[in-house]
Amino acid sequence: MKQIVLIIIILFMSRISAIAVGEPLTAEAIIEKANHTAYYQGKDGRAQVSMAITDKQGRKRQRRFTLLRRNVMQEGAVDGDQEFYVYFHRPADVNLTVFMVKKHVGRDDDRWLYLPALDLVKRIAASDERSSFVGSDFFYEDVSGRGIAEDTHTLVETTKNFYVLENRPKDPSIVEFESYKVWIHRKTFIPIKMSYLNKNKEVYRIYEALKVETIQGYPTVTKSRMKDERTGSETVITYRNVTYDIGLPEEIFTERYLRNPPKKYLR
Repeated sequence: MKQIVLIIIILFMSRISAIAVGEPLTAEAIIEKANHTAYYQGKDGRAQVSMAITDKQGRKRQRRFTLLRRNVMQEGAVDGDQEFYVYFHRPADVNLTVFMVKKHVGRDDDRWLYLPALDLVKRIAASDERSSFVGSDFFYEDVSGRGIAEDTHTLVETTKNFYVLENRPKDPSIVEFESYKVWIHRKTFIPIKMSYLNKNKEVYRIYEALKVETIQGYPTVTKSRMKDERTGSETVITYRNVTYDIGLPEEIFTERYLRNPPKKYLR
């Protein structure tokens, strides 16, 4: 009888211990949490963004723009479609330029670029998503995020502070990378670093979150850097006046507002 009681106590304590520790997260669960933290905080958001591009010779170029983002949540979806509106203020040669994205889960995103000098609205093809965003070391895809279903994810290491995942494209023919690793902070689920390997398994592109702040209760990257090891160029992005849940109207994210910017939300 004492042995039975002892066994019951051991099983009970083991269960309590398992609950306290929590079940280990899968690679898919980790990447979903990280994707939510990086792109879905709040119902919508706005930020004033400064971009500094430095080439191998140390020459610098500046970009300044306002970023608007709105979640389009479908019934039953945790992280669904989104809309992004990027309005450029500086320098003069990109002033009034607008980049707009309608991000879709499970299919290609719709992307537009308005070029004021030509009064032209240009559709950006899916094949151009991994090309330079306005001459920087960031890609168009980096602005709105890569669909997590496009890659397979493997948890390769868990350290004191980070989950380290290796990610491989399901369709290697449409991307320039062979794989990439991402270091995700275990407490905040902010992606702190990404390291991209080319087809020769050489690191050629490195992303780092340089500063993270808590804004309205949301952990937020307020400074980041992308470095291209092939060219020696790097781009640093700084986010200021970040605000969440401001109630952005749906009609802003339409072709009409490419030529007629919503000035009220761009100050």
